[in-house]
Amino acid sequence: MAVNFGSRRIVVGAHYGLRDWLSQRVTAALMALFTLALLLQVVLSKGPLGYDRWAAIFSTQWMKVLTFVVIVALIYHVWVGMRDIWMDYIKPVSLRLSLQVFTIAWLVGCAGWSIQVLWRL
Repeated sequence: MAVNFGSRRIVVGAHYGLRDWLSQRVTAALMALFTLALLLQVVLSKGPLGYDRWAAIFSTQWMKVLTFVVIVALIYHVWVGMRDIWMDYIKPVSLRLSLQVFTIAWLVGCAGWSIQVLWRL
């Protein structure tokens, strides 16, 4: 006969916990470092800060690649945050699924638009 030594805790949800927390911190740190690098380029640039100067900053290949990586990190950062908000506060499954699909579509559209702008410079 099996002996029950207490109740088992039933945990619901997707169990993302530590992975989501860590990914939010890593992507935030990456975006902060990118912001510092961009600010340094702006502060150290000579002359008026107009479209030509911004285009020059983003025209180098390494800056385009770094910006692309930061765009992907930003999209993932937003997705994790929005998914957690939808899972925590929206209880009807059909509404939550609809909001998640809309969020994914919106983020893919924003990523496509930002990459198009970046590579057009």
